[in-house]
Amino acid sequence: MTNLSVNINKVATLRNARGGSEPDVVAVALDCERFGADGITVHPRPDERHIRYQDVLDLKPRLKTEFNIEGYPSARFLDLVCSVVPTQVTLVPDSPEQITSNSGWDTRANQQLLTDIVARLHEHEIRASIFIDPTPQMAEYAAMTGADRIELYTEPYARIYPTDPAGAIRPFIETAHEARSCGLAVNAGHDLSLRNLGFFIQEIPYVAEVSIGHQLICDALYLGLNETIKQYKQLCKN
Repeated sequence: MTNLSVNINKVATLRNARGGSEPDVVAVALDCERFGADGITVHPRPDERHIRYQDVLDLKPRLKTEFNIEGYPSARFLDLVCSVVPTQVTLVPDSPEQITSNSGWDTRANQQLLTDIVARLHEHEIRASIFIDPTPQMAEYAAMTGADRIELYTEPYARIYPTDPAGAIRPFIETAHEARSCGLAVNAGHDLSLRNLGFFIQEIPYVAEVSIGHQLICDALYLGLNETIKQYKQLCKN
């Protein structure tokens, strides 16, 4: 069964729009756990435009499921995660100006950088995952860094899926297979939805975890958070 980690960045975006404390990010995270989520994901960016560094500190002692912190490995970010010690850190190559993650690491060109960072995370017993594009070679070089997992950047899959499901999934199957053969577990995330998640997991049944935020929160506006998480969890079981 694939674990569902709910990314709550969009909840923080809504809170920050008014400058107050509602909706309560911690309360929503605890509700997600109560409704069946297997983990909570956050992505604090340097400008703290959604999740704030203080949110990370507030969440850690309250969560009972896995805590996944995504981000670019700046000195400030690494100091944060090494002090908080989440279950997993997902390294992404975002620049500060990016609205959202839109590409994976070139693990070959950045191998030494990533190797050093993974070693530091392992010193704190933090599972290390590297965000990559669906390219088998990137999985191969990710394994050379000592990482525990990769996270497949699934926006290309979501974009092509409506017109060509088989073509959309093909490079992801190939990359996941390469990662698995190198000893890496496989995560996935970005633009996965109730429409396309089931097929993705059907074709790659050994996906360990999916991280879903924007689309899940959008669905919750119509279905409610409890029902939305139930429906995503059902797809993860299939």
